[in-house]
Amino acid sequence: MGSETAFQIAFWTLLGLVMIMRVFFAAQVRKSGGRLLPDGAAVEREGRAAFAVRFVGFFALIGILVAYGLKLPWMQALSLPLPAWLRWTGFSLGLLSLGLWTWTQRALGAQWSAQLQLRQDHRLITTGPYARVRHPLYAGMIGWATGLALVTANGVFVALAVLTSSVLIARVPREERMMIERFGDEYRAYMSRTGRFLPH
Repeated sequence: MGSETAFQIAFWTLLGLVMIMRVFFAAQVRKSGGRLLPDGAAVEREGRAAFAVRFVGFFALIGILVAYGLKLPWMQALSLPLPAWLRWTGFSLGLLSLGLWTWTQRALGAQWSAQLQLRQDHRLITTGPYARVRHPLYAGMIGWATGLALVTANGVFVALAVLTSSVLIARVPREERMMIERFGDEYRAYMSRTGRFLPH
């Protein structure tokens, strides 16, 4: 098996594992009666432009995955000359980040939402991955996207990792405002003792 084939297997492994994990936790939320699609307030809170970018980005991602899988010439023309050790480091980063992502989803349970919305009986979680970091889910997603970019050694996935990171980082202030509105001083105290993406 050639090294490029091994990296493609690593790529599809990272992608497949994240899809299985997301479907599993989405099914748990649905089973508990939670809402998966955003309501009007969630769209307004996130911003219509950001929501539109996410919506269009989903379909663009499907197209990119198809192009990568079919090894289309324009996709291969964007390959980067990364050394094998860095690409395998990316695979390790992707697996570790996926572990953090999964741990965070488990800690959130039925309270998880892909949108900026809270459940009616939402409670502030400050244990598990949230004990020292306010946004471990976003940290896991950024790490996973970066790992994927390194594994593929392709400019398209590097651009996707940068875009994903930018969108998530820009989303944080809106989410923190939402949490302060709901939890007030409790959340402010929590902010003072935790880091956004990494522990203090």
